[in-house]
Amino acid sequence: MTRRTTDVLLTATAPAIWGSTYIVTTELLPANYPLTVALLRALPAGLLLLLIVRQLPARAWWGRILVLGALNFSILWAMLFLAAYRLPGGVAATLTSLQPLFVVFLASLLLGVPVRALAVVAALVGIGGVALLVLTPQATLDALGIAAALAGAASMALGTVLSRRWQPPVSALTFTAWQLTAGGLLLLPLALWLEPPLPALTAANWIGFAWLGLIGAALTYIVWFRGVARLEPSAVAPLAFLSPVTAVILGWALLGQSLSVPQVAGILTVIASIWLSQHAQRGAPPPVLARPAAR
Repeated sequence: MTRRTTDVLLTATAPAIWGSTYIVTTELLPANYPLTVALLRALPAGLLLLLIVRQLPARAWWGRILVLGALNFSILWAMLFLAAYRLPGGVAATLTSLQPLFVVFLASLLLGVPVRALAVVAALVGIGGVALLVLTPQATLDALGIAAALAGAASMALGTVLSRRWQPPVSALTFTAWQLTAGGLLLLPLALWLEPPLPALTAANWIGFAWLGLIGAALTYIVWFRGVARLEPSAVAPLAFLSPVTAVILGWALLGQSLSVPQVAGILTVIASIWLSQHAQRGAPPPVLARPAAR
């Protein structure tokens, strides 16, 4: 197994685990606290990682870390939750799956990576696979929900590309700690202002928050940002298609939800799109980016 294959497989574990977010949120967490849940997923995990690394960003990096924290966490999670409330889950997931397609063109604009036709085809195939997985004929549309889903996809795409462009001279663990903390701090005033206090938490609530924070945020984003640093953005972004695959499989395995023939076809289509996206990058060296010196 090559080093690149190892990097791809390891990075793929992050979005696969993110697919558990839906079942954890619906089954273990208090309902109707989207911003508070996002805050408690990001900030405690970020502070815990900061205690481990014991390193703050140099002053020259503060602005960039705030931008990345907003894109990768604050804006992304707020928009995803808003879309989930305003749209059927299938519509929201399908629109959010446009993210890898956005990455292809943003990487060309910001990193100088050529737009490869096969990468575009792979992204379109993946979007079709997600639609087969989650979209139903009864789906209804809402303008604000559509805007939120597209904003979430664009935020994640831009965050992925800029995380590749702005690589501080620190470990993935430290980079993740900074971004989670920044994203959580940006969410804090919004959660306090827009949502009521949480009710008394049950044991199930604590387990849910622990999973989302320690595993669904801290661990997975260390793996994700490691992959962003080692692989081309157009190879990393399509791995996010694994999230709805995991969500559907967990719903079938744990909640007794049905798994239809179109959904099985969607899973196979998503896998094919990820293979195509990786094939499109073969022989193409990752862009060489200057790493600013620590200050």
